[in-house]
Amino acid sequence: MDERTDRILQVAIELAENDGYEAVRLRDVASKAEVALGTVYRRFSCKEDILAAALNLQVSAFEQAIRLRPIDGDSPRERLTTLFTLATEALAERPKLAAAMLRTVSSGVPDLADRVTRYHGMMSGIILAVYRGEDIDADGATDGEKLLAAMLQNVWFAALVGWTGGLHDTKTVVQQVCACMDLLIRGLENS
Repeated sequence: MDERTDRILQVAIELAENDGYEAVRLRDVASKAEVALGTVYRRFSCKEDILAAALNLQVSAFEQAIRLRPIDGDSPRERLTTLFTLATEALAERPKLAAAMLRTVSSGVPDLADRVTRYHGMMSGIILAVYRGEDIDADGATDGEKLLAAMLQNVWFAALVGWTGGLHDTKTVVQQVCACMDLLIRGLENS
């Protein structure tokens, strides 16, 4: 990533973190990043594109942190509970940014398909690695394990949407993911 793109992303993250989704206006991003508006448009098609790139940047940083300090635990359930607790707490530290990124992922903007697919792929890789107690780059997950990762990610996303909408707190987010995890792991073990 070049220096201008990085500045654009950092400004968008700052704007969303301070004032939410609506504050990420391309003119403001360009001005605060000290780049021409055309420079922003050459790199990103819209506000959602910038926020999706910011999400990928955040998940990459989370992935790197896990690479440097793998999640310990005696069982897949214990490791995954720690993973979803840490990830949820990280989002809760920056609630307006979290809400902006979640809104972006669910926006349905066709231009975002590649970035959203990349996000889901990174998250699935993290979930699978933690579940298996292996390095993030390890291959060989079964179809059942891949389905487990996808389903946990979907339940987590839905629970986070409920959290951003004020339906429940972050503790409930983790409880819902763990309840789903228990059912899925039991199903995998019995298949």
